[in-house]
Amino acid sequence: MRYKLPYARSGQVIGLLGGSFDPAHEGHVHITKAALKRFGLDRVWWLVSPANPLKTNGPAPLQKRLKHAQKVMQHPQVDVTDLESQLGTRYTAEMLDRLHQIYPGVTFVWLMGADNLAQFHRWQNWQGILATTPIGVIARPGQRIAARTSVAASIFERARVPARASQALGRVGTPAWCFVNVPMNDASSTEIRNSGDWTRE
Repeated sequence: MRYKLPYARSGQVIGLLGGSFDPAHEGHVHITKAALKRFGLDRVWWLVSPANPLKTNGPAPLQKRLKHAQKVMQHPQVDVTDLESQLGTRYTAEMLDRLHQIYPGVTFVWLMGADNLAQFHRWQNWQGILATTPIGVIARPGQRIAARTSVAASIFERARVPARASQALGRVGTPAWCFVNVPMNDASSTEIRNSGDWTRE
């Protein structure tokens, strides 16, 4: 199975952007490019997930979402993968444990939007994730207060890396998380589905 996984060499810092990508859109591209720059990443891997345990409605078939994401995200430093499906993991903590085993010497930075930080404490073994993997939080207007006052942000306040030092996030050890603001992009998977331009069939 290893030969199907994306390549990374020891010493690299790889950003991981997970989600259903139902569908992928320019907003995902926008934050990916921003994360590459702001967090000093060597590469970003998109992790198109089989399903989101926190969502009740299932997404479109994985191969459809994966193929569309590969069309939308074309960048020399970005790999679009179905890595979670290949590893057979369901939860982020479980997948990260596997990646740390498979890629010794590689530092992974988990990327998330500010809205996800606000409910991060609901994730399985979320404190374990923060203990082993730096978190890069990408904020958008309207989401800042909820993220900064979240359970995770409060408990791990001392592990916060200032935005001015965001490029060092993957090299300061763990626990570590950093909150940065980026220009806004209004693209939304929900709005695209509601417009009828994307179906879950």
